[in-house]
Amino acid sequence: MVKFNHETVLLNETVDGLDINPNGVYVDCTLGGGGHSRKILEKLDKGHLYSFDQDQVAIDYNKENLKEYIDDGKLSFIRDNFKNITKDLNELGIYSVDGIIYDLGVSSPQFDDASRGFSYQHNARLDMRMDQRNSLDAWQIVNEWPYNKLVKIFFRYGEEKFSKQVARAIESNRERHSIDTTEELVEIIKQGIPAAARRHGGHPAKKVFQALRIAVNDELGSLESSLEDAIKLIGFNGRICVITFQSLEDRLVKNMFKEQTTIMDLPHNLPIIPPEMEPDYKLVSRKPILPSDEELKENHRSHSARLRIIQRISK
Repeated sequence: MVKFNHETVLLNETVDGLDINPNGVYVDCTLGGGGHSRKILEKLDKGHLYSFDQDQVAIDYNKENLKEYIDDGKLSFIRDNFKNITKDLNELGIYSVDGIIYDLGVSSPQFDDASRGFSYQHNARLDMRMDQRNSLDAWQIVNEWPYNKLVKIFFRYGEEKFSKQVARAIESNRERHSIDTTEELVEIIKQGIPAAARRHGGHPAKKVFQALRIAVNDELGSLESSLEDAIKLIGFNGRICVITFQSLEDRLVKNMFKEQTTIMDLPHNLPIIPPEMEPDYKLVSRKPILPSDEELKENHRSHSARLRIIQRISK
């Protein structure tokens, strides 16, 4: 069994942000190492937690890690992409919940397991699938997607300003032979980025690898779809907590929450806002919640973390 050496980011802030009802129904959309799930379960009496993960490794690990809560009937696992949250919960007879958590990004064991091909620091076959049942992997994108499509994902998902140069380098190399490993891809990315630029801003392959991971797993599309459903699933006073680790995700969450908490097209000079025009949701904190100084010192992964929380205020 894989050992999850994983420090959960913003653990207390996120679970406290749910304002848990001990008899409520909660959803952890990103089970991973089980840190948030365990903290929620510790606060439940007659309540229940449904924990999602598309990675069988995480499910298998937590069958032992959280065994006492399974035996108590408080915990159910759902192996699926969280974009299917409504369908999966409805199939279990759940149509409204009291709180939902998202801890986005890749779990530490996925990065640490070289065979998964997520990391530019380990040599492995290009893969990057969070769900090993999916057919699309990083190898297919790198070797088969056209130049224009590569440029698009590198720029949109990785914010790589040398997207065209990197895509050309990939195109040129794959004409001679397939690009099979992370190590090969790292060297090709370096070919596309000027030497002066490679000396600044961290590892030169970081942005392209992020873009490939997002594309392989449709992370932004899945998040948008899942959040749209989560907002509808939340009952009165229910909350959604989302931890993001990069600007694209955070911007998406911020904008979606803003849409739900802002009165759109408000007429000018309206003296009183009619109740029917009031938003159904409110932001629990107007600005994102950031890790404490202590957490920043102890957990490097927390440095880019942002927590946003929304609450339903209408019945």
